[in-house]
This record gives sequence, C-alpha cells and structure tokens, in this order.
Amino acid sequence: CFSSPQETVSRESEEESNGVNLMEFSDEILLHILSYVPCTDLVLNVRRTCRKLATLCLDKSLTHTVLLQKDYKVNKDKVKQLMRDIGKEIYQLNMAGCYWLPSSTIDHVTRCKNLVKLNLSGCHVTSLRLSKMLSTLQHLRSLAIDVNPGFDASQLSSECKATLSRVSELKQTLYTPSYGVVPCCTSLEKLLLYFEILDRSREGFMLSGQLMVGESNVPHYQNLRVFYARLAPGYVNQEVVRLYLAVLSDRTPENLHAFLISAPGSFAETGATKNLLDSMARNVRLDALQLPKAWINGSGLLQHLKFNNPFYFSFSRCTLSGGHLIQRVINGGKDLKSLTSLNLSGCVHCLAPESLFRKAEDDIDSSILESLVVSCCNLRHLNLSAAHHHSSESIGNHLCQLLSRLKHLLSLALPVCSITDVAANVEKPPMASNLVPQTLGRKVRIGIQTYPRNLADQANQKIESSVFWALMGSLRFLETLEVIGSSFSSAMPRNEPAIRNSLPPCVRAQSVGDADVAAISQLTYLQSLTLAQLPNILTGSGLINIGLQCQHLRTLSLANLGMMGKVVYMSALMDMLKHCKCLRDLRLEQPYFCAGAQFFQALSHCSSLQRLCIVSRSGTLQSDAVMSFMANCLEVIMCHMFMGESLTVCKNLQQSIVRSFQADRPALNVVIFPLLHEDLTEVIRDVPMRHLDEITLFKSRVAEEPPNLWW
Repeated sequence: CFSSPQETVSRESEEESNGVNLMEFSDEILLHILSYVPCTDLVLNVRRTCRKLATLCLDKSLTHTVLLQKDYKVNKDKVKQLMRDIGKEIYQLNMAGCYWLPSSTIDHVTRCKNLVKLNLSGCHVTSLRLSKMLSTLQHLRSLAIDVNPGFDASQLSSECKATLSRVSELKQTLYTPSYGVVPCCTSLEKLLLYFEILDRSREGFMLSGQLMVGESNVPHYQNLRVFYARLAPGYVNQEVVRLYLAVLSDRTPENLHAFLISAPGSFAETGATKNLLDSMARNVRLDALQLPKAWINGSGLLQHLKFNNPFYFSFSRCTLSGGHLIQRVINGGKDLKSLTSLNLSGCVHCLAPESLFRKAEDDIDSSILESLVVSCCNLRHLNLSAAHHHSSESIGNHLCQLLSRLKHLLSLALPVCSITDVAANVEKPPMASNLVPQTLGRKVRIGIQTYPRNLADQANQKIESSVFWALMGSLRFLETLEVIGSSFSSAMPRNEPAIRNSLPPCVRAQSVGDADVAAISQLTYLQSLTLAQLPNILTGSGLINIGLQCQHLRTLSLANLGMMGKVVYMSALMDMLKHCKCLRDLRLEQPYFCAGAQFFQALSHCSSLQRLCIVSRSGTLQSDAVMSFMANCLEVIMCHMFMGESLTVCKNLQQSIVRSFQADRPALNVVIFPLLHEDLTEVIRDVPMRHLDEITLFKSRVAEEPPNLWW
C-alpha cells in the first residue's frame, strides 16, 4: 500500500504540529544532551545556531573539561579557534593521541591560563615548546607528556620548573633513555611511566640504557602514593626503569599505596629491587600491586607484604599456586570485598592447591575458585586467560557456574577450554571436525553441521543447561568479553618478525563451536568482544546472533576461528557486519583471508567504523574494493593491512589511499605491508602508539591496568 505525495506531506505537517520543539526543553535537559556533542562542534558550530544555544554551549559544565583525544576531525585551525573562544574557561584538557596535529598547535594551549590537568601523550612537543607552555600554566597539577629523542631538560626555563614543582600527577612515555621532567616534579604523588625505548636505532646501532649527560638529577619520591611502570619488550627499557627504582630502594615513601610494574618476559630481581621490596614489606600497606613474575616466583614476598583495602591485583604470568593465592593474598577470605580488578592471566596454577607436581592441563580445584568468588564478591574486572582452566565433572562446580555469582562483572577474559561443558562432552562422541588436523596443508572434506540463524531456534538446539550459556545469561551487564585459546599467539608480535607457526589448540577447546558463540548474544550491553583460536567454528552462525542482539558493540576482534586453511565464517561475518551500526574498531586475524569486494561492501554498513586492522598470512586484497570502502566510510581514519600481497601492490594501495583521503581526514593513518616481509618491525615502529596499543597488536586487555589509572 503506497501513500500519495499529498497524504505524505499532510501527515508530516501533522507530526510537526504535534511534536515538541527541542528548544522547549529545560536548560538541564539540554545541557545533558549537549554533553554528548564534541566540544569543538559545540563551540565552533552549535552555538552559532540560536541565542539560547549560544549561551548553553558556553556553560561551565561543558567547557570545564575539553576532550580532543579521539576527535579525529579536529585540526590545527579548530584548536586555535577553540582556545581563543573558551581558553580561559578550560580547566582540564585532554589531547592524548593527537599525533596528526603539528607541534605548533601546542603553542595555543598557553591561552588556557587556568589549566589544572593537561594530557599531551602522543603529541609532538619539543623541550623548548614545553618550557614556553608550562611557564604560563601556574595552576597545573596533572601532566602527561612524551619524552622523545632530542629532549633536553637544560632547555626548561625557571618558570617552567616552578610549574613542574607544583605538579602532583605525572604520566611520562619514554622513547629515549631519560628522566624527562621527573627531577623537576618535587611534589609528585602519582607517577606513571611507559617505557617504549627500542634496543636498536633506525640505523641498526645498539642503544644503551645509560642516561644522557646532564640527566644525573635525582627524582623526588618522598610524597609518592602511586608508582606505575609499563615496559615494552627490550633490555634497554629494563635498564632505564632500574635507574628510576634505585631512588625508591634507598627510601620507600611512607604514603605509597600502589606499586605496579608491568614487564614482559624475564625481568630479573636485583639486590636493589630486593631491598625495595623488603622495605615495602616493613613500612607500607598497599591497595594495588603488580610485580614482574621473577620477583614473585619462588619467593615468600606475598607472605610479608601488608594490604589495606586492595582494589587491584595483577599476578600475570606468575607461577603462583591457588593455595598461596588463598593463604597469602586473599587471607582466608578476609577483607577482600574492596577488590574490584584481578588479573590472573597466564597463571597456569592459580586455581590448583599446589604447582610442584601438577601439569598445566590438569583439572582445577573448584574450592579455590569458590573461595575467590566468595571473598572477592565485588569484582568488576577478571582476567583468567592464557591458561588451561579445566573443570572436573563434579556437578555444580564448573568454572562458569562459579563465576556466574559475580554479578558486578563488567569485563571478563577466559580461555576457550574453560567454557567447555564437561558433562555434555562425556555424553557425546567427538564431532568429525574435531578429528581434522589444524594444518595449512591439503584440505580434508568434512560434513558441515548447520546451525539455525534464528536466535530462538539456536537456543533450543543448544542445550539450555550449557554452563557457558547460563553464565552469559547471568552476566547481563557485561561490557567486555574475551574468549582466547590458551595457546594462541598472534602472528604479529611486537619488535619481532611475524610468527609463521602457531601452537595447536587445547583438546577441550575442540568442542567449543558456533552455538557457544551464539550464547554471547545474550549480553545486551556488550561493547567489546574478542574471540581467538576457536577451532570448531564451522559456519560462524553465532556471529549473526551477536550482530543482531548486541547493538552497543563498538570493538570486535576475531582471530583464527575454524579451520586454518579456509575462512569458514566469512558469510556469517558479512551478515553480522550489516547489523553493527555502532562498531568503531574491527581487527581480523586469519590466514587466507580474502579482503574482496563482498567483504568491504558488507563492512560499509558499519557507518561508525573508524579503525580497521587485518592480519592474514597468505591473505589477499582487492585494491579497488579497498578504495571504494574508504570512499563510502567517511569516519575511517586508520587502515592497517598486513597480508600476503607483494610489496609493490601494498605500497601502491597505501599511496593511493593517502593521496585520495588525507586532505579531508587529518588523522588518517594507513599501513599496508606484507606480513612476512623482513622490514615489518621497522614499519611497525612508525605506527602511532594509540593505534598500536589499542588495536594493531593483539593482547588481552581485561584488568591490564588498574581502573581509572589516568583520566
């Protein structure tokens, strides 16, 4: 039935007459609505529409805090105009990750005379510009900056150092061996250090961890409450962080309540660090703790450390047994209601009473997990990934059943083998697909089990007593979920050549398939989903259910699903993407992935997409399809593809994208490069840290850092 044009106009006029004018809302409601609009749009566009909005857009509640960190459309001219119009009204300014803005943009920050908090991480700032800017910001108390090669503390003026002496919170990302501005900050209470120093220069010379000449000033830690250090791989980072820790080992601050060091690989304990830990055990009570695994393994440190009201623990990659976890950390179930974030990633024995004679694949002790759940009932973030947490056949003691009691969980990371329904596996023989070896050789024809695409039918076919289905049903407010194979490793690790062979999945993971993925669709408020190394994915039909039901999904990462020699879920993925209207970040890692016209046509339905990363050994792409996709999806500012194409094809496509779209998208970052090329690591080092850390490199992000570590 079709309406005539006259009927349509009449109906629209009637709706307008009965409708409510936006300007008739109260100021309180309008201010709440306007708080969701980027500040640059409010000040430069919206306030010019009418007198009422002109007044409201300059309300202190909207101009007090200005967030530019993911406003990818902002440019130098907009920042300049913004600072001219409301500079004196800004008290907190976040420009983190604005890598595309020229360094001269920082000069306009001097207009913000009342700034209290300033985040310039990822921005280009020289020593002289930093000095000039900080000299005018006398009220500054919180600062985040990068320290790049060429930084010279001797260029900082006395006015700048006076400002730094009043700063109580400092976040410093180091790309060169240096103390940065730490020695100038004599009132530090919170110090966050990110070590991103490479072991070799671009010319191939080995770098030293010794500080530059003139860097002998001693940091002032006497008022320190929070010390956090995160190290990228490399021995130079370890050398430099030891220099920062040396001062702490001489005198431990009395008010220290959070001590966190995140270090990959082996970071050996020294005499100085042992003295530091002994001093901490005697003199402080902690609320947050994270240490390198070598500092905890085989020591009685945890037995001596004292805790106050702990809110964050990370024992990632430690050999800590469940018995020690209960006795020394949880203290028999006492005083752990305050704990909100717990990272046990890679702790292969943390759910077993002891680790001496235990194999990593042995069943967990459910009583330990139950004690953990009861003691830490207010957990909001829990990471149990990178380990084999196999449940026994005991009724009611499955890992998923116990975790379902944690009603406050917002983010959760689990190994694939931990969600297996043990009872169901005992009743039925292995499926045919389980017998297919995970190789890249000759393909074997097998029968494909079909799954209904309707959610209700899927639920009926999947046993509703499935422990994982029940877990997903009980965690209705979960926002982040990671289900990662216990032996999964990305083909693109940091600072190393691409990995050519991956370890086989856990045997128990072979029974986790499409119906289990469909169970995730019960998470109505899900915003971020990671699925990696699920070998029994046959059609990917569960992805469609997620696309239909999880309408708040913003980040999706899929890696090594189904058989490795073929992308079996491509059709389902394309159907799923048509429903992901809020999706902003998509990362796909799968051998033999074909990024062709059909895929990019489906991806074009994701109107909010901003960042795309594809990692595929022997993968192919169609240049015309990529160009068409970039033209249709106007919000995309990052396109990273590491495929099996030749260097010539990759370079030509990358240049074409930059030429065509850079002018209209100032933040555009394009990297298209052969995955197995020997120069991959050199290309990776030029990727902005924001993209590299958040999407390009694969890692578990649940409970990676304490909540609200920085604003």
